[in-house]
Parts: sequence; C-alpha cells; structure tokens
Amino acid sequence: MKDYLLLFRGGDAERKQLSPEQLEANMKRWQQWIGGIAQQEKYMGGQPLEAGGKVLTGTSKKLTDGPFMEGKEILGGYVHIKVSDMDEAVQISEGCPILEHETGTVEIREIGTMSAQ
Repeated sequence: MKDYLLLFRGGDAERKQLSPEQLEANMKRWQQWIGGIAQQEKYMGGQPLEAGGKVLTGTSKKLTDGPFMEGKEILGGYVHIKVSDMDEAVQISEGCPILEHETGTVEIREIGTMSAQ
C-alpha cells in the first residue's frame, strides 16, 4: 500500500454563491465521500485549510503575508489516503465533491520517503 495526498483547489467563487441549504448539502456530500473512504479503511486523515497564512522565502527567510493567488489556485484542504497505486487514488478522487465546481481540482500526489543519506 502507498500513501497519497489529495489536494483540493478551486471552487471558492462558486461556493460563495450557494444558499445556506446548498452549502449544507455540499458539506453532506463531502462527509459521505470521506466516510466512504474511511469505511474502506483507506482514509488516513485530512482537513480543510483556512485562507491566508504566511510565506517564508529563501535564504533571507523573508516572511510575508499570503499566499495570495487566484481562487482556482488556493489550496483549500487535503485528504491523506492509503491505497494500492495511483490508479486507485485517481478512482477515489473522481468522487470528490470539489469536482462539482467548474474550477475545482484534485491534485493527486504520492507521498515519498526521506532518506537521511
């Protein structure tokens, strides 16, 4: 089994246009999707990310507010899954509610290992 991160971007502008009832229904779809992954014992964790933060850059360690980018590029959250391969990670990702939004994306990345050598 391999570890993957599913990184969610976009959909923010479209979600801001939803009614409270639509937002609640959207949250239920997220809960059902993640719950389905958990039932398969493939869910390792995940969280939404708050907007904004800080960015530390380069050898000078310059600290700035941010990240500031277009809505479709904002990293909104992640889910950590453990599956057999990239194909299975893609298959699970296809059910992600962020894909209900035209600008929604799921970036699927295998988690590597660090070597001390």
